[in-house]
Amino acid sequence: MTDEVKHKCGIALIRLLKPLEYYQLQYGSWRYGLEKLYLMMEKQRNRGQDGAGLVSLKMETPPGKNYFNRQRDTGSSAINEIFKKIYSKYEKEEKLHPDTFNDPNWAKANLPFVAEAYLGHLRYGTFGSNNIANLHPVMRENNWRTRNLVMAGNFNLTNVDELFDILVDLGQYPKEYSDTVTMLEKVGHFLDNENQRLFDLYKSQGFTNRDITEQIGRNIDVSKVLEGASKRWDGGYTVAGMMGHGDVFAMRDPWGIRPAFYYHDEEVVIVTSERPVIQTAMNVEFESVKELPPGHALVVKKSGEISIDRIREKQEKRSCSFERIYFSRGSDREIYKERKRLGELLVPAILKAIDYEVEDTVFSFIPNTAESAFYGMVKGVEDHMMVKKMEELRKVKGICDQEEVLKIMTERARIEKVVIKDLKLRTFISQDKGRKEMVSHVYDITYGTIRPGKDNLVIIDDSIVRGTTLKQSIIKILDRLGPKRIVVVSSSPQIRYPDCYGIDMAKLGDFAAFQAAIELLRENEMEHVINEVYKKCNRQKELPKEEYVNYVKDIYKPFTQQQVSKKIAEMLTDADVKAEVKIVYQSIDNLHKAVPDDLGDWYFTGDYPTPGGNKVVSTSFLNYIHGINTRAY
Repeated sequence: MTDEVKHKCGIALIRLLKPLEYYQLQYGSWRYGLEKLYLMMEKQRNRGQDGAGLVSLKMETPPGKNYFNRQRDTGSSAINEIFKKIYSKYEKEEKLHPDTFNDPNWAKANLPFVAEAYLGHLRYGTFGSNNIANLHPVMRENNWRTRNLVMAGNFNLTNVDELFDILVDLGQYPKEYSDTVTMLEKVGHFLDNENQRLFDLYKSQGFTNRDITEQIGRNIDVSKVLEGASKRWDGGYTVAGMMGHGDVFAMRDPWGIRPAFYYHDEEVVIVTSERPVIQTAMNVEFESVKELPPGHALVVKKSGEISIDRIREKQEKRSCSFERIYFSRGSDREIYKERKRLGELLVPAILKAIDYEVEDTVFSFIPNTAESAFYGMVKGVEDHMMVKKMEELRKVKGICDQEEVLKIMTERARIEKVVIKDLKLRTFISQDKGRKEMVSHVYDITYGTIRPGKDNLVIIDDSIVRGTTLKQSIIKILDRLGPKRIVVVSSSPQIRYPDCYGIDMAKLGDFAAFQAAIELLRENEMEHVINEVYKKCNRQKELPKEEYVNYVKDIYKPFTQQQVSKKIAEMLTDADVKAEVKIVYQSIDNLHKAVPDDLGDWYFTGDYPTPGGNKVVSTSFLNYIHGINTRAY
């Protein structure tokens, strides 16, 4: 993707089902769980580079001993820094206690992060600063072990204001106005209620307070806690957590907006944000890793009992398609196939854009996430050429010579790596003029790949959000090669509406498609459409979120996708660019053909899965009109 778009976030939950001695004997180290956690966090680095954190939970520790250990750090190297700190302490202790260091019981009693359960998190900050306080996992501490709670997640809620007021009405004083604190306190409140219910039950049966604590730990209904806490959550979320007495869980929103996958055998239970992470870390087949059903929670009791429980009423599954197009690791078997299919389905529109001049066209891609779609595009072009070759051979029948047949048969798509991304280039210059010049050189080109004045250049990207890098850098440097036509291809449809479920695309005014539609309305003297949308959005400001309507759709109604695409191409092309520039977008129908099981397409269609989405898009439009440069939730 040319535009920087951040995504929030990634999780890794590990629960060992055997005593630590087992892993020492079986795998040669009591660090088995910690090492698997490191691997799974590293394999999900794509999901968060603003910071990371982890918490470990020791089972069966005596009173007075710490059972939670937490380490967090900011920055793109946070994972390495965290584990470096943990392992540097181990190295020191191994030198001091060489005889006992490899004894799991000694290690658990004397060293931090020697535990039976781990929760790791990677953050991409769509909101809030990246200081330690904003990093997950977050903790809710209490002297009662069964009331201690640690949580981390990949989520955004649209109705924090509503949920915050509910907490205040309960008599709480939340320390922060955020969805993270709101979710933590909401789960904490229902955990407190469950504790109190069980305490009263066992007290009435004559148990001592000490015995009651043990009974509570064995009998807490985790699913009931999560069901009560999440009842009014509007948004996309995958949340994992641990309770101080030993129960762990992972839960997913009822629309399946945010992803979650799990695996378990007789040794371990694992939950992550991506399937191939588990496949790699555990060396297991695709079929062994399951998707956590929307609206369900995976719960592992302290005893090791595992259950998948429904916690929310089933909704229409609207898993985020943008996860598949861009954010998720392309090493997933299904995602790789889907991205190739996205590229292949674009070929008819690409051929039309180049006037079917395949022999005079070079095909390439924007590194690095568009590579899979590029392979699919090339396959589609080659299929087209194969049909053309067969037609030509039928025409010549048996009267052509061997050289002519050879010429026909050896024609193929011209493929070049035209664009190179200079990953190490840093735009450290702060002055606007100098910084703009540096930004224009983040990408470079391969000279000599284009025949000046003769060749078309087709370059595929996975998406075009703002178009800033295309305008400031890529189109200009591609134009230096002298193509007669530059066709920029997006494997996703036009991004027209803001996200509110965890991806950093929350401001309408940023989107190239929205800017183009507004410009078209003005050019066609249709400003009244903008005014009408404003009035409708303004009138519903005080309504409950359930009554909101997405009137922003009216901005796009007067125009076809092709008209909007043409205007985007005009807006992204500076006057000094000599080549003709066209932009080809994926269609909604083709998106669903390529990604049939993940139908969350609100960025493209404005059809939000939750009522809060309609409120967010309406607020975002009002912010645009009023010049308020902030997210709408």
